[in-house]
Amino acid sequence: MQTIRLQLRFLLPLIAVVIATAYLVLPLVDGVTLRWFARDLDSRGAVVANALSDSVVEAIRANRPKQLEKLFERALQDERLFAIGLCSPDGQMLVRTPAFPTELNCFDALQISSRRDPRLMLNGGPVHVAMHDVIDQPHPVAVADAASDVASAPPAAGASAADNGVAVAAAAAASEATAQTAPVTVGRLVLLHDLSFIEKRSQDTRRYLVGLIAALGLVMALITMVVAQLSWRGWVLGVRALLRGEGIISPMTGSSSATSVELQPFAADLRERLRDLEDEYRRMQGPEADWSAERLQALLMTQLRGDQVIVVSNREPYIHEHGKDGRIVVKRPASGLVTAVEPVMRACSGTWIAHGSGDADREVVDANDRVAVPPGQDDYQLRRLWLTAEEEQGYYFGFANEGLWPLCHVAHVRPVFRESDWEAYKAVNQRFADAVVAEARSEDPIVLVQDYHFALLPAMVREKLPNATILTFWHIPWPNPESFGICPWRREILQGMLGSTILGFHTRFHCKNFIETVDRFLEARIEHEHSTISFREDETLVEAYPISIEWPADATIASWPSVPEARRIVRERLGLQPDTTLAVGIDRFDYTKGILERLNAVERLLEKHAEWIGRFVFVQVAAPTRSSLEEYKNFQERVERLTLRINERFGRPGYQPVHLLAQHHDSHAVNELLRAADMCIVTSLHDGMNLVSKEFVAARDDEQGVLILSRFAGAAREMTEALIVNPYHVEETADALHRAATMPAAEQRARMASLRATVREFNVFRWAGRMLTDAGRWRLKARVDARVARYRHAGDPDQRGL
Repeated sequence: MQTIRLQLRFLLPLIAVVIATAYLVLPLVDGVTLRWFARDLDSRGAVVANALSDSVVEAIRANRPKQLEKLFERALQDERLFAIGLCSPDGQMLVRTPAFPTELNCFDALQISSRRDPRLMLNGGPVHVAMHDVIDQPHPVAVADAASDVASAPPAAGASAADNGVAVAAAAAASEATAQTAPVTVGRLVLLHDLSFIEKRSQDTRRYLVGLIAALGLVMALITMVVAQLSWRGWVLGVRALLRGEGIISPMTGSSSATSVELQPFAADLRERLRDLEDEYRRMQGPEADWSAERLQALLMTQLRGDQVIVVSNREPYIHEHGKDGRIVVKRPASGLVTAVEPVMRACSGTWIAHGSGDADREVVDANDRVAVPPGQDDYQLRRLWLTAEEEQGYYFGFANEGLWPLCHVAHVRPVFRESDWEAYKAVNQRFADAVVAEARSEDPIVLVQDYHFALLPAMVREKLPNATILTFWHIPWPNPESFGICPWRREILQGMLGSTILGFHTRFHCKNFIETVDRFLEARIEHEHSTISFREDETLVEAYPISIEWPADATIASWPSVPEARRIVRERLGLQPDTTLAVGIDRFDYTKGILERLNAVERLLEKHAEWIGRFVFVQVAAPTRSSLEEYKNFQERVERLTLRINERFGRPGYQPVHLLAQHHDSHAVNELLRAADMCIVTSLHDGMNLVSKEFVAARDDEQGVLILSRFAGAAREMTEALIVNPYHVEETADALHRAATMPAAEQRARMASLRATVREFNVFRWAGRMLTDAGRWRLKARVDARVARYRHAGDPDQRGL
C-alpha cells in the first residue's frame, strides 16, 4: 500500500507536468500555425493578383473604373478575401470595395504588408494585409494606339473622383509606355484576407494537441507505474543490502545471491565516474590568485582535517650551530621548499624528518632526537637523523650527486655509479623510511617525500604503511628512457618511486619522460589519458606541479632599498661607473647552470659590439657547493680561468668586464644585486625549474630590467615574456645581451609587468596547495574504492568465510 501511495505521488505530478507542458506548447504552436497560414495567404494573394493583373491593366488603359469594381466584387467571392483596393504608383487610392476600411491608405497598407506579421486589427477581427504590383507588359504598337486613344479622349462628364483618378493613372501609364517598351507598374493591389478562419482552426488544433499529449502522458505514467511496481521492492532491498555490504537482494527470493559478477560492472562504473569527475575538476581549475600561507593552512583544515602530515627531506628547515661567542644560534636556510611546506606543518602540527647537519643539532634534541620548531613557537616537530661521514659520502655525495644528479640533468658530465654508493643509498633510505613508520600516529598518514635523495623511500614506506598517502616531488629533471637506462639499478629506482600515491615533477615534459621510462623498463599498466601508472596493484598519479617562490609581502617590499639606492650601493661596492650597464647571474658553482656558456656569450658580445667595452659589466655570484667532488673542483677552475681571460682581453684601468664573486651571499645582498641589475642571465643547461629567474622578477617592483632565460629551464614554459635563448648557441645569447642592453623602457615595463603577474599568481603556496588538494581527492577516492571492495567481498559467498 505504501508503494502504491509513493507511485501515486509520482504519477499525479507527472500527469500535471504533462498537461502543463501541453499548455506551454500552445503559444508556440499558434505562432507556427499563424506563420504557415501567413505564407499560404501570401501565395494565394500572389495568385489572385496575377489572375487580376491583365484585367486591371486593361480596365486602366480603357479608363473603366466600373469594370474594376465589378472585377473586384467577383474576386471577393473567395471566402478568405475580405476587401480589395487599388493604389496608383504614386500612392493614391483609386478603387476600393465597400468593406475596405476608409482609414487605411496606400502608404499604411505598404508599411503593414512589409512587416513580419502583416496583421491589421479591425472591429470585425484581424485581417492579413498584402500588396502586389500590377505590371503592364506593353506591346509597342498597341501601346502607341492606346496612348493616342487615352490622350485624345476627353474626361467623362459627371465622372467621379475615382473615375478621374483612374483616367489620370491611365493617361500617365500610357504616356510613360510610349517612351519605353519595358514592363511598367501601373498600380498596386491591396488584398485584405480574413483571418477569422485561422482562429477557428487554431482552437481545433489546441483541443486535439492537448488531448493527444494528455493521453500520451497518461499512457507513459501508467507504464512507469507498472514497471516501478514490479521493480521497486527489489531495488530498495538491493540498495539497502549494498550499502550494508551484503550484496544485492533478489526481488524474487528476498535472499542474497552471488553478486561478484553483478557488482564488478558497478564498481568499474563508479571508479570511471570518479575519474571523470576528477578530470572535470582539474579542467575547471583555472589560474588562481592570492595563494598565501593562510590560504594553504585553510585548505589543509578543510580537505585534510585531522590527517597527520610527515615531511621527509635531506635538508632540515632549521639548523642549530655554535656562534662565535659559543652560544647556540638557529639558522633558517633559504629554501623554497621550507617556505612552501612550513605553513602546512604549522597548521597540522606534523613532523619533519631530515638529516641533522648543524654542529649543535645534537645538543638541542630530546631522547627521541626531536626538537620543537620554530624556536619559541613550537608548532611542529623536527626529527633529526644522524649520518656517519661514510654514509653521507656514499648516499649524498656519491650516489645522489655523482650518479643521479648528472644522470637526470644530461649536462654532458658522466654519471658515476659505484656498488658501495648504491648500498649506502639503500641503507639511508631505509633508515628514513623506518623513521616515517615510527613517527606515524595512524595507518594512513600523508607523507611528503622531497627530491632525488629518497627515490627508494616511497616503496619502503608503502610496504609498512599500505594505506598511507605518499606524495613524492622530484625537484630535478627526469631524462628520457635512453639516458636513464645508463643506471645499473634503474628498475629498483622506478619501483621505489612507484610506491608513491602522487609523483610530481616541474613540467609535463618531465612527467612524459618518466612515464615512457616506466613503459620501457617495467611491466606496468599506463593510462596516458589520466597520467596514472598501475604497478603491483598500486596506482600512482604522475602530475606536473611547477614550483615557485613566496611572493614578497607589501611590508617586505617597503623595507627594501629603492632601485636607485640599490644601484648606488652595488656600484660603490664593486667600483663601477654610474652609467654602467649591469648584468648579473646568481647560481651555485654547478656545471648544470651554464656559467661557462654565459661567460662565452659576454666575451662574444664585447667582440661584436666594441662600444660596450668600458660600459658593460657582468657580475657572477657563484656560491661554492659540493667542493669535495672532483668534477665540481675542475668546473670551478675552468670558470676562473675563463673569467681571467676575458678580463685580460677587454679590461682597462678602472674597468673589469667580469666580476666573479665565488662566495655565499645572504638574501639581502642577493636582493640588492637583482634590484640594481639591468638584466639577469639564467643559462641553465638543464634545470627542473630555476627559482633565480622568479626571484629577479619578484625583486623588480619598478617593472624594469630584462630576464634572459634558457629554454632548457623549466621556468621557460611559464615565463614566455623573457628573452628565451639556447645557451649552447653563443651568438644567440650574445645578441640577446645586446638586445636587453638596448631595450626601450616601455618594452621592459610591458614584459616585466606580465612576468610579475605570472609569478605572483603561480607562487610557492599554490604549488603546495595543488599537491595537497590532489592528495585530498585521492584519499577520498581511495576510501570509496575500499568501500566498494568491501561490498564486493561481502557479497561473494566464496569469500565470506575468508
